Amino acid sequence: MTYKRLEYVWLDGYKPSHLRSKVKITENDIESVRDCPEWSFDGSSTDQAEGRYSDMVLKPARIYNNPIEGGHIIFCDVHYPFKEPHISNTRVSTVSNTHLHNEYWWGFEQEYFIMNRKTKKPLGWPAIGMAEPQGEYYCGVGTKNVQGREIAEQHLQMCLDAGIDITGTNAEVALGQWEYQIFSTDTVKACDDLWMSRYLLFRIAEEAYVDIELHPKPFEGDWNGSGCHINFSNVEMRDNGTKDMMEGICKQLGIYHEEHMEVYGKDNDKRLTGLHETQHISKFSYGVSDRGASIRIPLATSKNDYKGYLEDRRPASNVDPYQATVMIMNTIKGIKE
Repeated sequence: MTYKRLEYVWLDGYKPSHLRSKVKITENDIESVRDCPEWSFDGSSTDQAEGRYSDMVLKPARIYNNPIEGGHIIFCDVHYPFKEPHISNTRVSTVSNTHLHNEYWWGFEQEYFIMNRKTKKPLGWPAIGMAEPQGEYYCGVGTKNVQGREIAEQHLQMCLDAGIDITGTNAEVALGQWEYQIFSTDTVKACDDLWMSRYLLFRIAEEAYVDIELHPKPFEGDWNGSGCHINFSNVEMRDNGTKDMMEGICKQLGIYHEEHMEVYGKDNDKRLTGLHETQHISKFSYGVSDRGASIRIPLATSKNDYKGYLEDRRPASNVDPYQATVMIMNTIKGIKE
């Protein structure tokens, strides 16, 4: 008898959401997500139910190869026992916008810190005091300027092995800070891949006995925080873009700036200070090649007669991509209505 290992992964009810997982062993052949059975869990232990009625249902949504233990990782939606999506299930709103999925391409730039569990500081930082000022760390080489490369490289390979659309990785502007990029032409897969890439990063960190910090500003001082910049385009932007169109989209995003801030990550005000390549959280701006703006019009887009994409630099590293993508799509959709 051949047994299959299925790692069920889902998002809990906390804000920001945490990833949860548990393992099912099955004798059944698993060729697609449709072959994976639903499974229940104790929602009272994940802030998704009360103890007197706590059974919630994991509904398999996407299947990945498991590059750690073999078998498959099953990314799941959370539903109530009577089959309705759970109130914490933000994925369902992204899925419901199917009329927009094929129009949009997405690129997420996920930043994070690798933390020493003993010192509670980023890798390479002294136990007392701070690391040397920012300057030589971004895309740096050598042990003086880079810490945690083995984790970032292992994560990159595991994402590829899992079937995640990851496109690259690099050391970031602070010692012990890294970034990787997720790209997809499918909205739901882009968001699923970002969550699954985070899951694999946390699992790798367990083996290395380090912490992964997604807080947008994990410590005070003259340091950049961590964001999750969202690059996006739809068919009109890519094929028929003009300067007026791109600036019109930027202005529309500015009108709904406060609504975007509500779903762009917890504690984002600590990061969006107007310093360290950010615009202040209470202000909105856009500009060509401006990394201090809320929305950056990439130089490549402006040089291509404004056909291309835009970069939203406001989202925090702990952003929920389902909420963020729906907010962006609905905001842009409002221009046409």
